[in-house]
Amino acid sequence: MDRVYEIPEEPNVDQVSPLEENVIRGANPRFTFPFGILFSTFLYCGEAASALYMVRIYRKNNETYWMAYTFSFFMFSSIMVQLTLIFVHRDLAKDKPLSLFMHLILLGPVMRCLEAMIKYLTLWKKEGQEEPYVSLTRKKMLINGEEVLIEWEVGHSIRTLAMHRNAYKRMSQIQAFLGSVPQLTYQLYVTLISAEVPLGRAVLMVFSLISVTYGATLCNMLAIQIKYDEYKIRLGPLEVLCITIWRSLEITSRLVILVLFSATLKLKAVPFLLLNFLIILFEPWVKFWRSGAQMPSNIEKNFSRVGTLVVLISVTVLYAGINFSCWSAMQLRLADRELIDKGQNWGHMGLHYSVRLVENVIMVLVFKFFGVKVLLNYCHSLIALQLIIAYLISIGFMLLFFQYLHPLRSLFTHNVVDYLHCVCCHRPPQGRPEILEPSFEPEARQSIV
Repeated sequence: MDRVYEIPEEPNVDQVSPLEENVIRGANPRFTFPFGILFSTFLYCGEAASALYMVRIYRKNNETYWMAYTFSFFMFSSIMVQLTLIFVHRDLAKDKPLSLFMHLILLGPVMRCLEAMIKYLTLWKKEGQEEPYVSLTRKKMLINGEEVLIEWEVGHSIRTLAMHRNAYKRMSQIQAFLGSVPQLTYQLYVTLISAEVPLGRAVLMVFSLISVTYGATLCNMLAIQIKYDEYKIRLGPLEVLCITIWRSLEITSRLVILVLFSATLKLKAVPFLLLNFLIILFEPWVKFWRSGAQMPSNIEKNFSRVGTLVVLISVTVLYAGINFSCWSAMQLRLADRELIDKGQNWGHMGLHYSVRLVENVIMVLVFKFFGVKVLLNYCHSLIALQLIIAYLISIGFMLLFFQYLHPLRSLFTHNVVDYLHCVCCHRPPQGRPEILEPSFEPEARQSIV
């Protein structure tokens, strides 16, 4: 795939000048403080420190299995985080032994955070000075309901800072779904069977829960940016709040149900959960095999077929990890160079939530009728009802976002009401024509990796 550096700062659309027909020159974007980079680094360090602390406690108490699983989840996610940052920054093609050493000792995110802060301070000191190297960027924007093409200059330093932002967004997703989800699930399971919550484990679960919610929220934002890569996306506080509530309720209820189900059946639950994950993992490969398409050979420059295969497997594992705990907000398509389906896919979303709702109801019923009373001193029926209601509320917030708060909902061929009307009444929805056009700039594409 082509490397793309998103420009997170908004251009000033209040001061624009006509450039040519249907093109408006916007003011140069202003750089902002990299709060996201600091927050991602804080989550990484906090979760790593609390996980290592719990490993020490488990070892001291001779709880070998608990120690081994906690350490394994921490190591796997940390290694994947280092590989993600190395891949995005292309460190293997550069002579940077210090960077590689910091990644080797699992401190790559800390070093990258310091680099981003130094770059920001450099930009802050040179504010008002013109950069010698600039490039033009064109994006569409919806202003007062009208589609406008805006062009503005972007300096090299701002692009470098944007590269760091993009790297940390992908790192946060890797950490959330390949590390925090299994870590949070396992620590909840240990808490349930041990009937105690020490402070260290509580801190670890809090960091993991925040990491998962943050990663799922970023997943939604990146999905919108990738699907509408020729548009400049604006998400206000209300939209972000709606996504956060939707994702936190969805993930929390799903993971608690999985923990209660596993604690009820113990080893008998492993085949069901493993089969569930494998179906999600191999679904894109089955579709790719049935399509008869060739493996994409231009995902990244200078990649061999082995490198391409490794990238596809990594993306598929991440895709399965996301869909196992929540909806991924996009559909993977291995036969396509972009690797995703850019359509709205109401059917895919409806199928995912329908299947997950049925699964959750089945697992909750198993817990209600077969759960051991020693596990919890509360009414099983009340717990089961609350979990299902929480999941239904999350679906309600999801429908609210797509119907009223999606930043580009005016571009939908069909909205949520149209789809529900089509499903319930079996009538073709009266859709609005799409006004999507091809991107003006090939470098405006977002990379899935």
